[in-house]
Amino acid sequence: MKHSPGFLKLVDDAKSRIREADFREIKRRLDKLEKLTLVDVREDNEWARGHLPGAVHLGKGIIERDVEQAFPDKEAPLVLYCGGGFRSALVADNLQKMGYTNVISMDGGWRGWTSAGYPVEKPGEGAPE
Repeated sequence: MKHSPGFLKLVDDAKSRIREADFREIKRRLDKLEKLTLVDVREDNEWARGHLPGAVHLGKGIIERDVEQAFPDKEAPLVLYCGGGFRSALVADNLQKMGYTNVISMDGGWRGWTSAGYPVEKPGEGAPE
């Protein structure tokens, strides 16, 4: 998808203030059983087609409204992901403005994760083995 210049400018601005980690680094950290909460910020229809194992869904349209109820601990380690890492960067920036101190945007997002052949969960399936 080709993104508009205005959107890319907004994303670049947000990325100047947030922490990012490549999807491969997040996978390594999860494999080491590091306590991270994956938060899928994609749209409902994207989530329904599949998501990272154990992820929580708080779409970009509602996360700022609902995050404090879902994650009252503002120091909780949250890894945000979307399709490629742009929307998650915008969300990470907003969550930091709300006082969250340990948020990471996963660069590469769902597309990077699935292209690498990492495990996913799909509706109607149990957690991967």
